Amino acid sequence: MPDKFILRVEADFAAAHTLRDYPGDCNRIHGHNWKVVAEVEARTLDAVGMGIDFRDIKQALRRIAAGLDHRYLNDIPPFDRKNPTAENLAVYFHDALAEALRDRPVRVHAVTLWETERAAVRYSRDD
Repeated sequence: MPDKFILRVEADFAAAHTLRDYPGDCNRIHGHNWKVVAEVEARTLDAVGMGIDFRDIKQALRRIAAGLDHRYLNDIPPFDRKNPTAENLAVYFHDALAEALRDRPVRVHAVTLWETERAAVRYSRDD
């Protein structure tokens, strides 16, 4: 079985959203202190013994989170059209991080997005 290394980094951001067509309180504007955990898979190590430097993952993840920080998510594409649910945000982070790391010998394994301390969604894509 080939080696597999899963590297894990975290970032956070604060943002508000409204869940369109939701039949409850969340259809009103409200905010969260979100936490995002990214897991990146490496199958090989470089000459230093790293699949990818944690710093590179952190910088990419924090850059993505900074674009949402202290914003109203419903105003930001694609959430001006797509409901800014935790599930859709997890996909957004996954795809944006995959794009940021596309030239690296790694792949995004999973993204977990915490909406509160007690509620999270984990997204991964089978390739």
